[in-house]
Amino acid sequence: MAERMVDRLSLAQLRKLQSLASLRKSHSGKTSVDQLLHEVRAVQDPEIFAVASSSALACAF
Repeated sequence: MAERMVDRLSLAQLRKLQSLASLRKSHSGKTSVDQLLHEVRAVQDPEIFAVASSSALACAF
């Protein structure tokens, strides 16, 4: 998933995604795909959301 994102997103966009890591640390347990996409959508960057959701879908299959 990360490899696809690195190829498709800018460094600034990847740093926005990195900021979500601190949110995950504050929530104990596993993060579902729905939760992940909800958090990614909150970044309010349609390109990040498109790449993250398509990457998650590719990983699911």
